[in-house]
Amino acid sequence: MADSSDDEYLATDWLPYSEREDWSDITPLPQDDGPSPVVSIAYSPKFREVFDYVRAIIAKGEKSQRALDLTTEALRLNPANYTVWQYRRDILRAIDANLQDELDYLDEVIKQNAKNYQVWHHRRVIVEMLNSGQWELELTENALDNDGDAKNYHAWQHRQWAIRTFNLYDDELEFVDRLICADQRNNSAWNQRFFVLKHFGFTPEVIRRELAYAMDRIRVIKNNESAWNFIVGVLRQSESGKLNSYPEVGQLSEELYNAGNRSPYLMAFLIDFYQEQALEAADDAMAQKVYTLCTEMANKHDVIRRKYWQYVSSNLKSQLDKSAEQQ
Repeated sequence: MADSSDDEYLATDWLPYSEREDWSDITPLPQDDGPSPVVSIAYSPKFREVFDYVRAIIAKGEKSQRALDLTTEALRLNPANYTVWQYRRDILRAIDANLQDELDYLDEVIKQNAKNYQVWHHRRVIVEMLNSGQWELELTENALDNDGDAKNYHAWQHRQWAIRTFNLYDDELEFVDRLICADQRNNSAWNQRFFVLKHFGFTPEVIRRELAYAMDRIRVIKNNESAWNFIVGVLRQSESGKLNSYPEVGQLSEELYNAGNRSPYLMAFLIDFYQEQALEAADDAMAQKVYTLCTEMANKHDVIRRKYWQYVSSNLKSQLDKSAEQQ
């Protein structure tokens, strides 16, 4: 049974290159898999023909409008082909193509291939050639929305690159806040928030504001790893870099724990929080809290990382013993 590609190959509206008058000067170059290929791929007739002509064009070094059109067809069949994308860029430069048309073309390609690295890389190169990032925030926002995956790594990576390159930070916190409100566990959005804040700087006022922002969301969803990680990251930006530099965070954490919450992310924060104080002041009471929490994590709340929590506990004891011996 012929697949859809075979049907298209046989359809009257698609003429094989071997039957096109304007391609009669090109001899197709078949793929050479060697005499004994490990895996023999059953390419469709159309796929084989298009790429035979692509190889011939590349071997000839032809850079023309018809060669550009050929790459468009080849990339429709295999949008992850690095060689074709690279040659397409060479053609665009050689024929001084309209790069705005290329961006419009990429808008459509990205809608269908939002998780394809090669597509995003090509987009970046074209934007660099134009030296304008005015369309990139809208593009990535659409990709994150339309793709149904607001955590698309390639879209976020491209967005951060565009923001850094063209200084597009101004409205980004508002955009990120919308995503976090839609999904408070969206780690990519939390990461983007930190990325923007780092650019503007972590003043004491910003730190206090961001801690309040994250704590408000933790009060809604206690077991939210993204918000807890964000809090730790923000606290590390304080002048001391310590988790107890803003007491309100420790107070909220203890309140949640004492109220019976046993989120492993809450408990992990408390372990680090108490461990800092235990080491700083050789505080046995704080050390005991660490030992107790590590035991709870190892035996009940984070069993898969039992050995890690056992190590944290034993390592703290070793450090405190060593400190006591030196006194």
